[in-house]
Amino acid sequence: MASEGTLTLENVKAEDHRLPTDVKPVHYDLTIRTDLESCQFAGAATINLQIIEDTSSIVFNVLNLNIINASVVAYSTGWDVSDYSGDSLDVRIDVESERGIIDLPIILTAGHNVILKLGYEAEISGAPLIGYHRSAWQQDGKTKYYAVTRFQPIAARRAFPCWDEPLLKATYTVTMIHRKDTVALSNMDVEFEAPYIADQAQPNDGYFSKLFSRLAGGTTSDSSGMKITRFTKSPPMSTYLVAFANGPFSYIESSYTSPISGKVRPLRVYATPDLIHQAQFALDVTKAVMPRYERTFDIEYPLPKLDTIAASDYDAGALENWGLIIGRLNALLLDPENPDAYSTKTVAYVQTHEIAHQWFGNITTMAWWDTLYLNEGFATLMGSSTMLDQVFPEWKMNSYMVSEELNRAFDLDAKRSSHPIEVAIEDPKMLHQIFDMLAYAKAAAVLRMLSYYLGEDVFLKGVSTYLKSRLFKNGVTEDLWAGITSVTGIDVATIMDPWIKKTGFPVITVVESKDGISLRQGRFLESGSPDAEENETIWTIPLSLLTVSSDGIPHIDNRIVLDKWQNFIELDTTKPYKLNAGTVSFYRVLYPKARLLDIAKLAAQGITPFTPEDRIGLLSDALALAKAGLTETSLVLDLVDIFRNESEFYVWSSITSTLDAILDTWWEDQSIVDLVNKFRREIFGPMVKKLGYESTKDEPLDIKELRTLVISNAADANEESVVKELTIRFAKFLETGDDSHIPADLLKPTYITAARHGGSLEYDALKRIAENPATPSRETFAIWGLGAFTSGNAIEKTIDYALTEAKINKMQIYFVGLHDNFFARRLLAKKFEDKYDEVARRLEGTFNLQYLVQSAFIGLDTKTDYDHTQAFFKDKDTSSYKLMLNQTLDGILTKAEWNVRSTEDLRSWLASKNFAG
Repeated sequence: MASEGTLTLENVKAEDHRLPTDVKPVHYDLTIRTDLESCQFAGAATINLQIIEDTSSIVFNVLNLNIINASVVAYSTGWDVSDYSGDSLDVRIDVESERGIIDLPIILTAGHNVILKLGYEAEISGAPLIGYHRSAWQQDGKTKYYAVTRFQPIAARRAFPCWDEPLLKATYTVTMIHRKDTVALSNMDVEFEAPYIADQAQPNDGYFSKLFSRLAGGTTSDSSGMKITRFTKSPPMSTYLVAFANGPFSYIESSYTSPISGKVRPLRVYATPDLIHQAQFALDVTKAVMPRYERTFDIEYPLPKLDTIAASDYDAGALENWGLIIGRLNALLLDPENPDAYSTKTVAYVQTHEIAHQWFGNITTMAWWDTLYLNEGFATLMGSSTMLDQVFPEWKMNSYMVSEELNRAFDLDAKRSSHPIEVAIEDPKMLHQIFDMLAYAKAAAVLRMLSYYLGEDVFLKGVSTYLKSRLFKNGVTEDLWAGITSVTGIDVATIMDPWIKKTGFPVITVVESKDGISLRQGRFLESGSPDAEENETIWTIPLSLLTVSSDGIPHIDNRIVLDKWQNFIELDTTKPYKLNAGTVSFYRVLYPKARLLDIAKLAAQGITPFTPEDRIGLLSDALALAKAGLTETSLVLDLVDIFRNESEFYVWSSITSTLDAILDTWWEDQSIVDLVNKFRREIFGPMVKKLGYESTKDEPLDIKELRTLVISNAADANEESVVKELTIRFAKFLETGDDSHIPADLLKPTYITAARHGGSLEYDALKRIAENPATPSRETFAIWGLGAFTSGNAIEKTIDYALTEAKINKMQIYFVGLHDNFFARRLLAKKFEDKYDEVARRLEGTFNLQYLVQSAFIGLDTKTDYDHTQAFFKDKDTSSYKLMLNQTLDGILTKAEWNVRSTEDLRSWLASKNFAG
């Protein structure tokens, strides 16, 4: 939906996929009775409604709930003088639109108030992992369950009847009835707890006591062993942020002091008792970033507490429910005795990201899902850069932002099948699809670009102004630009709207003369030059031009822009210069070949005006331009060769990504794979000898990551000494059952190398680890290992398990490992096709199916593969993953064309080097 100023209920356009706007929820009083033995729950919802327009019906969202009774009480004014009361009303359920409809014998007139009461019951299911669902854990060798919620984007309707749209904020009072030996949690703090006595005055005035007793299987007085927990009333919030949980949780706690009010707020992390000892790092990160967010935006966290739950079965990495973050074990838990760098950074990033949402999304919420980036773009920028850079400056998160987030955004947005950041939602089935790298990484990248252009302090002050203007309300893009403009006096909308509301991004072509450089912008596509209709956008591009004076002093101009098709900039081209200094802007640069090599050579020197982010950007641009046919692939390898003495982890990560992209395209050409692996052994082998296999306790995290990276690459390239070392370590583990001699940071390459060079003993061992892991990271690494075997039987066994037996939230982990295994790719695609109908039914309504589609097919690399994949999906209902399917097809075609175009160039460069390995 196009946005013009702040969106309100009164100016929402009535559309088929939106609820009628004739009523508006004001307050929900929810009572949830949970029985973890039968995995059933019953609910009572008392909803205060305002009548906005005359209507004789009430329409709300509901799905998979058995509505037992319904009643409506209408009031003339306020909430005290009733003029209508209708009990036992019929509720018509439209399953297709996921709506409940109550037809009334009267007309409810605008300005009146209504109380709607609904009683219902449902299963606490284990599949799909949305709504109010169960999560499993092992206690004394038995499988036990607890229950958590996962409502984003439109699954609150699976747990209570509601108006399930972000614009329709309301306050909530949640009451939970549960077994005495369990813990109940919700968004707010506990108001009171007491034994539950049926038929006594309780929330909802005992109206649903008979309903609640159904779960106990007895009379209305059968309430032994139950207790009631009532939570305080919440501020206004959207349905997808409501949360509750019930289980045998343990917790650790801390607190922080608000720098704004001085108020002390409790912080807790919950998990099952067997895992709670791994929650300390997430708690420490929470304590570190909470006051920093308050200071940065000059807005105090408004809730009385912040809890986090680590759940074993969860459909998202984590979800930012206000006051009750819930996430996967591998996203929130960390082995305190032997933490690995990968998991350390994952936990820190996930928790910081979700805490950012307490401001971006929870205090101020996007008005509709078309501006999801107002939540996710800011949370990504804050979580992956701004806040973690303050807490862990040694982690060099700015380099991470360029190496990881920026390049993820570039990769997706370079496809013809990309879409604008602010994307029209024409079908609710699109909602899962827009949680992609455009809403997260591209949005973060262009916001970061704006921050550099304006200056970070000014940018953040403008963002604070935006948040304050929409406290406890909803916002749209124009509100954000208005807030920043009010601080800067700059017409931010004119600059930023093309980046947010148009598809794609530019490449700037540089033509040099002795007097300066001519710059021409045009849309970049990984498949080559865009058609005329695809190349209509003129972006205002902050150039961030670095020049070097005659005395060698660098200067960066962050305010100069290219806001027309082409322009000429005067400068001395006999001296070094570089566009996009620090890789802070969202565009690629096509230099003359000689200039690119000159910049790279200077950037590789010990003393240089160029940063690690510059080197990452040069590699990334060169690879993308080669893929698109705008430069030679051999030039990409020239840059890798120039940077082979690099010391920074994230530059090495980009070198690895570059070589991986080449292998990913030529993986079926064994002669080229062998030559690339020789090159890899030559550059990574010496690094392994330099870094060794053991780390020290106080070693910087980036050195640990670098060691893991180079050992992994050397092993993947069959460096004999590295393969021998890792397989010996795994063999010792097989013999003793003790893995303490395998450093935590080497578990992943050890498992994968043992699998690649192993057989049934290694397979069975990795299967045992995956099924009963000591830590969440071991489970993930073992699953990747199970996908790395080279024998057909082992590969088929893993694929079959992934498709039919793996937990829903683990399937994607299996697919990633299998996709990375060249021996498994074609069988994975074939098996997925064979099992498609079964898998699609199992994953209906979740985020997961689209990621499986991508992982199963994105490894393919010929025009025949493209045609076959397109034909396979032609008669399938792809409405829930159409965007990602089209992106996957684009990726296959791009690789096919790159392969045809550049094979001889690539082979010639590799053959000319006469590598020793």
